[in-house]
Amino acid sequence: MKKIFIVEDDPHIASLVQEKLKTEPFEVTLESDGMKAYEKALANNYDIILLDIMLPGMTGTEICKQLRMNKVKSIIIMLTSKAEEIDKVLGLEMGADDYITKPFSPRELLSRINARVRRLDETRTKDGTGLQSGEDAVLDFGDLKINVGKRKVTKKNREVELTPKEFELLVLLSAKPGKTYSRLQLLNLVWGTNFEGYEHTVNTHINRLRMKIETEPANPEYILTTWGVGYKFND
Repeated sequence: MKKIFIVEDDPHIASLVQEKLKTEPFEVTLESDGMKAYEKALANNYDIILLDIMLPGMTGTEICKQLRMNKVKSIIIMLTSKAEEIDKVLGLEMGADDYITKPFSPRELLSRINARVRRLDETRTKDGTGLQSGEDAVLDFGDLKINVGKRKVTKKNREVELTPKEFELLVLLSAKPGKTYSRLQLLNLVWGTNFEGYEHTVNTHINRLRMKIETEPANPEYILTTWGVGYKFND
């Protein structure tokens, strides 16, 4: 049974979502305070976190950022209003997997959750590139080694700390060296199909990856830019 954590300070919305999710085989937990929600998310292995942005105690964007810094791998779906366009962008760049805009229908939310659950189950056996995620699935590029199954990256035998999205992006690119992906393709493959218009999110993650795995980020050895198109892994 999948564990879903609803973080929402509007009791009407929280109750509506909870009642809808009770029709599915989910274990649902509610919280309205941002700081308490952050502590619970750290202490519990939730599969999906539905995270409102405007919360008392701690904002949803900050919660998302801190959870990713602490290697929490739960799927995070941000709940935003139409007036919070910049918060959607910040949420994605902080490590959110998806967002849904208020007002939303319970059916739409359930559909979005089920899509993420299916993808979660798939990624537990495959990484999205067709590579099996067993412990023997290792991509070796000399000083840089990527263990797909263990979700571990090392550079010159030193472990490199990556966020979940940084890791997925790196695996996708390195699984097919020389293949150029456009920014929109990377958004669709790594973040899902609902992020058209946020191509700069890819740029942000590429820059962070380069800072972590490249000896000279301004003169990258691994992740190259295909000018006017997108990015590729050096073949």
